[in-house]
Amino acid sequence: MTYAKTVAIGTIVLFAAIAVPLSQQVLGSTASTITTPFDAFLGGNSGALGEDGGELPDGVTVFDDTYPAVANLDSDLLQALRDAADDAAASGITFQVNSGWRSEAYQEKLLDDAVAEYGSREEAARWVATPETSAHVSGDAVDISQGEATSWLARHGSSYGLCQIYRNEPWHFELRTEATRIGCPRPYADPTEDPRLQQ
Repeated sequence: MTYAKTVAIGTIVLFAAIAVPLSQQVLGSTASTITTPFDAFLGGNSGALGEDGGELPDGVTVFDDTYPAVANLDSDLLQALRDAADDAAASGITFQVNSGWRSEAYQEKLLDDAVAEYGSREEAARWVATPETSAHVSGDAVDISQGEATSWLARHGSSYGLCQIYRNEPWHFELRTEATRIGCPRPYADPTEDPRLQQ
């Protein structure tokens, strides 16, 4: 074995011997939710970003309330989604959630990313609301994976009070209870037309 390999292996063993007890001391009661000290450093599932802030892995459904993005949705919205999902399942359709509730910090990050992508705050506003105005931050909006589920909701969502709010976002649904009686309101072209989002 070369000197370099010996030093590398020794460093790894030493780090592991220090890191495990240190992580138990530093993380205390949260040690069971963070698997390594690296997770604590990188964010893991904790804090305002990551899953605790509303990020979701692929494949999460409206029934997966172990994720804050689903569990923190308005209870009436969540119930309407689950009722609709139960009925859509009869046609083999699953409602997967791309985004639901978000922390203010996560929403701000999405807005900053949109400004970088679109070149200005005005153009970004066509796609991402501020943390102060976002229906995601208040738990009043859900983004459903596009495909059969969004097509099904476009046809049947009003029966559950679930309405597409913006024409440029066919995945974004909010609860409008009056829609069960009178149908969904005409969607805004994009969020810049929504008076709720004007500051």
